[in-house]
Amino acid sequence: MMIAKKSIKFLAILAIVFSSFTAFAGGGGSSEKEGQVNTPEKIKGYIKHHLADSHDFTLFSYTNDAGERKHVGFPLPVIVWTSNGLKTFMSSAFHHNDDGTVVVEKGDVKLVKIHSKIYELNEGETTVSFDESHHATNAHRVLDFSITKSVFGMLLAGLLMLLGFGALARGYKKGAIPTGVGRVLEPLVLYVRDEIAKPNIGEKKYKKFMPYLLTVFFFIWILNLLGLTPIGFNVTGQIAVTVCLALFTAIIYLTNGSKDFWEHTLWMPGVPKILRPILAVIELVGFVLIKPFSLLVRLFANITAGHFVVMSLIALMITMKESFGPVASTGMSFVLATFIMIIEVLVAFLQAFIFTMLSALFIGMAVEEHDHDHAHNAEGTGNEDTRFI
Repeated sequence: MMIAKKSIKFLAILAIVFSSFTAFAGGGGSSEKEGQVNTPEKIKGYIKHHLADSHDFTLFSYTNDAGERKHVGFPLPVIVWTSNGLKTFMSSAFHHNDDGTVVVEKGDVKLVKIHSKIYELNEGETTVSFDESHHATNAHRVLDFSITKSVFGMLLAGLLMLLGFGALARGYKKGAIPTGVGRVLEPLVLYVRDEIAKPNIGEKKYKKFMPYLLTVFFFIWILNLLGLTPIGFNVTGQIAVTVCLALFTAIIYLTNGSKDFWEHTLWMPGVPKILRPILAVIELVGFVLIKPFSLLVRLFANITAGHFVVMSLIALMITMKESFGPVASTGMSFVLATFIMIIEVLVAFLQAFIFTMLSALFIGMAVEEHDHDHAHNAEGTGNEDTRFI
């Protein structure tokens, strides 16, 4: 039974990799057809587009016999605040164009999309003008509240968490041992409690922070797994998302810091008073800036690098086709991408674990109650080194 389950998991990974291949190579073939991903420059642009957020979902693209580029996917709601108020419409109005060539008119406002950002044309303008760096010179950014691909991914992850934890709660109402989805989630919940929360926060105070730790663990883990599918999610690879997660952790441990924590941070005992203000600045910078920065950069960099490596290995079948032939280059690319994809499944869990572990560690440092034993400072007692016993 265990062998069968492992085989199913392995076949699922192969299916994901194969689907990624077909999505990537959908533009392959003759270089005469417009829009095909068959040159190093286009490959770099494709990978960059995959890593960035988007206002619509494109599952795959192809070029028909007439040379027209077709996209298969679905649009998402565009919600922007312009100089003439709130404007809403579906992203399909841009017709999958990202170069500012399609102008969407909403009342007296003309909107264009350039590099996944929505701009409003200045009054009286009908087309976008660009400078040498391809920056719009006659348009300005608008406040964008759209349901982008990353926002959709977060909503989907939240829905899956509600369904999963709801099933776990209903399972506990029926008996001590949950069934169905709850049986899968229970070991992970116990793992977060016993291996992350209790050791880092302590037996007395860990329960208060369990809801946050469970939420951030499953939120990151689910989004990381969704990012391995051909759907194209890269939510935890968006710097804005990791910044928000790190800020949540920082706010929690700073607002729940104990009296001892703030005393040791702002006026550290046991050191000369002249040095205490300097140490206070260093400690504040560490807790307010450095620790959240380490959280957000670690998650962002690892997930982005993983996506970049997988897409680059898949691209080998295109870049090495002339040197090794289509069969050899495709086989080599498939084997390497499959190997990295298996590793990425582990990384998806590992990054969720690391972020949750460090969050629990920082919270534990803030809520810890210190023992004030100054006996080692007594002079002439002969017990100066008893603290090492």
